[in-house]
Amino acid sequence: MRPRNPLRDFERVDLGAIAPDPAATALLSERQARELTAIPLSVDRDGVIVAVADPTPDVVEKLRAAISQPVIVQTAARADVLGVIGAVYRALSGVGDQVKAFETRDAMRRDQARAEVAGVNEDAPVVHVVQMIITQALRDRASDIHIEPSADRIRVRYRVDGALHDVLDLPGSMGPAVVSRIKILAGMNIVERRRAQDGQISTEVEGRPVDIRVSTAAVVGGEKAVLRLLDKSRPLYRLDQLGMPAAMAERYTAMLRAPYGMLISAGPTGSGKTTTLYGSLGEINSPDRNIMTIEDPVEYTFPSINQIQINEAAGITFAGGLRSILRQDPDVILVGEVRDVETARIAVQSALTGHLVLSSLHATDAASALHRLLDMGIENFLVASSVSAVLSQRLVRRICGHCREYYHPTAQELAFLDAIGGAAPPGGFLHGAGCNLCARTGFLDRIGVYEMMPVSDGIRELVLDRAPHGEIRKQARYEGMRTLQDEAVRLVGEGVTSLAEVLRSVYLPGVS
Repeated sequence: MRPRNPLRDFERVDLGAIAPDPAATALLSERQARELTAIPLSVDRDGVIVAVADPTPDVVEKLRAAISQPVIVQTAARADVLGVIGAVYRALSGVGDQVKAFETRDAMRRDQARAEVAGVNEDAPVVHVVQMIITQALRDRASDIHIEPSADRIRVRYRVDGALHDVLDLPGSMGPAVVSRIKILAGMNIVERRRAQDGQISTEVEGRPVDIRVSTAAVVGGEKAVLRLLDKSRPLYRLDQLGMPAAMAERYTAMLRAPYGMLISAGPTGSGKTTTLYGSLGEINSPDRNIMTIEDPVEYTFPSINQIQINEAAGITFAGGLRSILRQDPDVILVGEVRDVETARIAVQSALTGHLVLSSLHATDAASALHRLLDMGIENFLVASSVSAVLSQRLVRRICGHCREYYHPTAQELAFLDAIGGAAPPGGFLHGAGCNLCARTGFLDRIGVYEMMPVSDGIRELVLDRAPHGEIRKQARYEGMRTLQDEAVRLVGEGVTSLAEVLRSVYLPGVS
């Protein structure tokens, strides 16, 4: 066998297919691994095999000094190395010790636990546990943390790429202390445990600024907390990065250039509406336009856009804030969400009086969004005159590029494909087998699935006649609208997502 030269002959390694040996990873601390962007993979008779993103002589020498053994260098992409580091060196690895320390303290002085949680003792075990949970959630790219009580345990789950995963079980006795610690961080009332509360945490985790929205609710078994993580370091996406087909993106961008009208982004909670609206603002943001937004919360800040944060305690509501925006000479207005008839009416009238209005709305598809406005009590002639287009969307998980493979779908998946008029891809169906880089889920990141319905003269007439949902949808399809199902099947055919994921995320009962 040809001898391997650790300095010159760098072999490329696929980290998705290799499970690092714990005996090897124990030779390097997490801090050292992150500083050198290196992860030990295995130990053999020749030395320690280490995957390195940038194997400069200086990095290799530092590795040798840190490991104190011969080092065999292999190279891998920086993002892959960091991903495996995050998977191997779990922030939750020390939770067991903290739980034992908590139970010992709790047994000795239960009455002092709440005082510790409130911040009198920042070394309290529960303080470390909460920090570990948040840190690991960010490493795992989680959007939400669910802390759920039951009779004898506290279940902690992360929502990653739209799906919930169990990550940790804590003893039931620790539940009230964990929730109280979170409430303290969010500026909430720790004494009130029966009434639902909302709060917000602004912090920094491993050098990344993070905003966390906190919601608590009393459930059977105790008090549940949900934390939504808004990673401020995540880049904002442009429309062409979101998953829109080129023709749709071009047509939608042209509508964004219009001087007035209302563009609605519709979909359920967590479907990426806010991301699409921010991408829309990025397309039209220019020095000659006064762009103003009203949001709850302001998730990402634009340096050249005027953004208003909802604060109901201070009397700043969507309707009131929107009225104040209209007195600020705006060209473009973004309404974070149309929640009530008053906000909807002001937004519609703003679109009719020479403003371009962007807004999100909870609706199952594009045609349903128009009916939502009508159901709110907005007159049909106002809806027909003001709305320029509706963009309905979902998010589906991308198949992991490191472990994709061909497979045969289930009978249920094939029946669904047949029901929506889809055809099998020429090369066969793909899915993710699961690897280190996707946490064995087979998916990595998400992509948008879009349905755009321009409000044409034909659709306006149907709105004026208060035609049912089916007729509006039929007219839109006749005019060339590609539905969510059509676009989802296209992504399956291109190997971007799987049929099972489309069935989970995009399927609309009774809608074709």
